[in-house]
Amino acid sequence: MNIQFSLTVPEGKALMARAVCRLPQVEKALQSGKILLKGGTTVSEIAHILIGIRLRISGRISPRGTMACMGDSPHPHSILVENGEAVNVDDVLEDVVSSMGPGDIAVISANAIDTEGNAAMMAGAELGGKPGRIISGLMAEGLEILIPAGLEKLMPGKIADAVRAAGRKKPDSSMGMSVGLIPIIGKVFTELDAIRALSGIEPVIIGRGGIQGAEGATVFAVEGPPEQIEKLMELIFEVKNQAAYKHEDESLKECRPGSPGCKTHHACMYRRRYRWKKE
Repeated sequence: MNIQFSLTVPEGKALMARAVCRLPQVEKALQSGKILLKGGTTVSEIAHILIGIRLRISGRISPRGTMACMGDSPHPHSILVENGEAVNVDDVLEDVVSSMGPGDIAVISANAIDTEGNAAMMAGAELGGKPGRIISGLMAEGLEILIPAGLEKLMPGKIADAVRAAGRKKPDSSMGMSVGLIPIIGKVFTELDAIRALSGIEPVIIGRGGIQGAEGATVFAVEGPPEQIEKLMELIFEVKNQAAYKHEDESLKECRPGSPGCKTHHACMYRRRYRWKKE
């Protein structure tokens, strides 16, 4: 049986979240280990499926550029799930990471991935903010790092080149806060991996992009036994028209000139009131 279907970016996030939550190692860590979830749109959806809460969205790319949130939110940005319960660990990230090891899992998304399986996270705050300070520790402690990242984040070049080109303090001007890139070493998990994990079918990408809400969408072709295809399509229709990041939270409001983050963010053209030239 051969089927073609498309996934918008939000639908892809919802599908990846479902697949990550069903991975054997995640289910095992949920029962007898620790799972660290660092806030992001896809990871927030994972947290919602696992324990029924949303995470605070910090930095984001919007039509205005690389933006931060306007202000405070009642939701945590990073949580630790242990023994079926979630704890806000925003203020104790270093201690939490040092307590983790083999068998535990950290789930952290990325802003860019390349064809070689490399990933990087944007950093607009000093030293990458609190999460940026523990990335190296995560990679050093021996735990598994899952990096759910949609195919819209796949870049044509190499992450190493992007890291060298970026930098918080490099730009004279930026649409929003200027950012650097922090490399993350782990298992990049895209919609392709989600389809494989959920159905056992090997997907092939046959188109990208779209209009009227399908900007950044991906078109897939899959072929396999009818029972596997039907199982997959049930999941596809389940996530259709879902927007994984459209939940009510103050953190979705974007920063404006005068927001708290303006004290540490660099090169924002909106704050400095210029576009292409220095004043």
